[in-house]
Amino acid sequence: MTEGKVLSRAAAVVERPAIPPTMKAAVYRGLNDVRLGEVPVPEIGRGEILVRVHTCGICGTDLKKISTGSHSAPRIFGHETSGVVARVGEGVRKFGIGDRVVVFHHIPCRECYYCRYKTFAQCETYKKVGCTAGFEPSGGGFAEYVRVMDWIVEKGTVAIPEGVSFEQACFVEPVNTCMKGIQTLRLEPGETVLVIGQGPIGLILAVLAKGAGARVITSDLYPARLTISRRFGLDLTIDASRADTVGTIREMTEGRGADAVILAVGGSALIRPAMDAVRPGGRVLLFAQTARGEATIDPAAVCVDEKTLLGSYSASVELQEQSVRFVMNREMDLEQLISHRFPLRDSVEALNRAAHPQPDSMKIVIQPGSAWEGRSL
Repeated sequence: MTEGKVLSRAAAVVERPAIPPTMKAAVYRGLNDVRLGEVPVPEIGRGEILVRVHTCGICGTDLKKISTGSHSAPRIFGHETSGVVARVGEGVRKFGIGDRVVVFHHIPCRECYYCRYKTFAQCETYKKVGCTAGFEPSGGGFAEYVRVMDWIVEKGTVAIPEGVSFEQACFVEPVNTCMKGIQTLRLEPGETVLVIGQGPIGLILAVLAKGAGARVITSDLYPARLTISRRFGLDLTIDASRADTVGTIREMTEGRGADAVILAVGGSALIRPAMDAVRPGGRVLLFAQTARGEATIDPAAVCVDEKTLLGSYSASVELQEQSVRFVMNREMDLEQLISHRFPLRDSVEALNRAAHPQPDSMKIVIQPGSAWEGRSL
């Protein structure tokens, strides 16, 4: 950025004093290399806002980028962000300093070829991340402050109602992605759905599937996660550490298999078992297979048995309002999914914990706001 641009941007800002020139951030420096460091607080321009981050959830896509080195360094990841507006750029009318907000980091153009076909995640504008804590825009939630660009301010920033916590609010984007997955599956009331994997995303998917009228059966290798699932009313479970999931699901469906299977566990090893667990004519939704590579399937299962393999990735702008209502109205107590909370100073430990989950690990969040909650901006 040129000096002239910095000056013009700074001149277009309304702010309270006492925001420091630098901040702490968890900076990605390369393959499996994230370090806590000091970086400049981002400048904002016309139509933009600066958000002081309270809570940011760790997403599996953050972990994948760190562990594969798929993105150039340096960057600051984190996109499930809630916080408080700390600065307001000229022309911003929707938000003021002190407003509590949650931020979507992607918003599509709604005009291109892909948007016309409602495949919003393939839109080039959607792929442009509209939030940054510095460096190449990458979400920025693993920092004290994040700059929210103008099109995200207008179409992707949501006020948090009174009485709703930052922790609950930061689930808006992940809930949206799960709603999109359920929409892709086109569930019918009374269908039997097997959800493989009961991490936080798998559990949300299972709750939404049940809400759509399905008979939901969950499975996981960790019995502790199935215990949590039962707290959310998901009483039909398969302990995959002790039982054959495919055989058990067939026993529970008169030998047919599930009408639909949701694979909420990453990697390709479980794609074939998921296909085996679904009945002829059924559907399998791949929800966590974001790493490119090869997988083994039986092509006759698709052709002869007429099984359908589906995919769903990222959020849908058309489900934004619905996901906001679901979260803000507390239709699901999402805070119960949080197993670990880390202050920003321990962000590297938080990321390591998320990358190597234990039986008691569910949603892990980084909370820069733990250092200032209850104090003024």
